[in-house]
This record gives sequence, C-alpha cells and structure tokens, in this order.
Amino acid sequence: VFFLANFQIMERRNARLRREYIFRKSLQPKYRAEYKAKKKLQDSLDAGEKVPITIQDKFDRLSKSVAADDVHTKDVGKKGKFLDDEYAMAGVKDPRILMVTSRSPTDKLLRFVKEMKVCFPNATRINRGNIDTKQLVSTARNTGFSDIIVFHEHGGTPDGMIVCHLPYGPTAYFSLKDVIARHDLPKHALANLSEQIPHLAFNHFSTLLGERVARMLKYLYPAIEEKKRAQTRRLISYTNVDDFIVFRHHIYRKVSQNQDVQLIEVGPRFTMRLYQIRLGTIDQKEAQNEW
Repeated sequence: VFFLANFQIMERRNARLRREYIFRKSLQPKYRAEYKAKKKLQDSLDAGEKVPITIQDKFDRLSKSVAADDVHTKDVGKKGKFLDDEYAMAGVKDPRILMVTSRSPTDKLLRFVKEMKVCFPNATRINRGNIDTKQLVSTARNTGFSDIIVFHEHGGTPDGMIVCHLPYGPTAYFSLKDVIARHDLPKHALANLSEQIPHLAFNHFSTLLGERVARMLKYLYPAIEEKKRAQTRRLISYTNVDDFIVFRHHIYRKVSQNQDVQLIEVGPRFTMRLYQIRLGTIDQKEAQNEW
C-alpha cells in the first residue's frame, strides 16, 4: 500500500511538471518576437536613427524591458535560447542513453544496434522483451537515463530511429535508409573501433529547425575533457544534404608535418530523415507536434 501511494504521488507530480513544461514551451514564439523587437530598438538607438515604425507604439515598454535585462535574460528568444530549455544541463551532467529495439527484433537489427551502442558513449543496450512503451519510459526516467533511442526495422532492414529526451521530451522521429553495418563494409578499409568520446561535426544545420535537430543529436554525447581533446582521434559527423542527414563514423591520423589528416571509416553508415518532432515523450500519444 505504501509503495502504491508513493507511486501515485510521483505520477501526479510528473503530470503537473509536464503541464508546466508545456505551458512554458508554448511561450517560445512570444519570447522570439519580443527579442526581435528589443534588438530593433537597441540597434536604432545605438546608430542614432529613428525608431522603426513597427515598434514605435511599444517604445516605452520595450525601453523598460531592455533596461531591466541582465546577462541571463538579454538573449531569451534568440535562436535556441529560451528560459525553459530541455537541454539546460548539457555539459554539466553527462547523458545516459537507454538503447532498445522494437519487439521481436531480427538478428540483423540486433547486430546493428550493438554497433550503434559503440557510437554513443554512456549508452546501455537492453533486450526489449515484452516491455511496453509506457513502462519503458517510466523505468528509464526513474533510473536516471537522460534519453531513449529506439530502433525499428522492416523486413530485417533497420528503417527507423526514435530519439526521446527525458524526463518530458522532446521526441524526434527519423526514418533510416542506405544502412550499412560495420561488418558489411569492405574489411580491408576498416580500422579498429575506438571507444574515445568523439569529436562531433554538424554540417549545414543553419536554419532554426536545423539548429533544433543538431542540439537534440549533439547532446546525446558527453563533452570531451579539455586535456584529452588533442589526443582524441575519433570523429562522428552529421551532414545535412537536402534534408537528408548523412551519418559517418571515422577515426583519423596525421600523415604529414603540415597537419594533414587521413580519415578512415569504421562504420556503421546510414542516412536519416526527420519526419516529426513532438513536445513530449514517446509514450504520450497526445503530445503536441512541434514539427
């Protein structure tokens, strides 16, 4: 009875915190519009020019707001900067990832997920068994995991990846194609796997949505310690090409005194395409669509 009562209290608390989180997220367009208006005002004052007509009726309010801003609030509304940020602890606390498959996975999917576990430091892979989605999220949240990654397949070929951030979301849904596992790559060209925390390269994620996706992927990895940065020879890259994200995993070595480097692929490789972002966890079918 005592355990049941504590569980119900915890569930009510999670529901309340979730409602507060959704409310704060709903204010983001307001923050963005406010930031743009204050920047217009500040730019015109700095240049000694006339205040733009679009914000003249808000001059008094905006002036007071600009004067009251401090280092914590002056950039609220700027790209990716909000008072309520799901990744506010990134860089302070290393991520812990729970990695699972869909139910009844084939051997091919299991082999692929084993390889993907190496690509994400601090990842723990478990056999899904009969665990349903709601129980999976609840267990991961209560045991201190920061993210869940679920891999799906069709006809033995991996075709989907879901990245769910805990405790309250967001959740990104990706389709996968052109999947080539490490053991399917040419053996003569492969290098040994490294378990170093990798350098990350994000190419062509310049739009607001692109920056959002890059943040969701970037914070699946712990930060490299400064003293180990120069010795790290591992690189994971995400390259956006016409809304398709190309994933590659390399190690590199210097080949000349001019700091030229040689990239050696270690696999796996695949192409991702984002098709949905939801402001909630994977078990919340009622969660609002962000994109």
